[in-house]
Amino acid sequence: MEKRQYVCPKCGCTHYVSDTIQTTGGNFSKLFDVQNKKFITVSCADCGYTELYRKNNNAALDILDFFMN
Repeated sequence: MEKRQYVCPKCGCTHYVSDTIQTTGGNFSKLFDVQNKKFITVSCADCGYTELYRKNNNAALDILDFFMN
């Protein structure tokens, strides 16, 4: 995959902040507060425009997260 420099589609800024978030999926995960959906966020440092990219799940970490909650 080709690596490209980030350019905000809204304001054209080339600086960004990256982070991760976890969210719940369906009814079962909401009931037990299991955050089984993971995303990488890329936010423009100037205007705050944010894109979400799905992160591949690791089954072992998902099980550990379940017992830690």
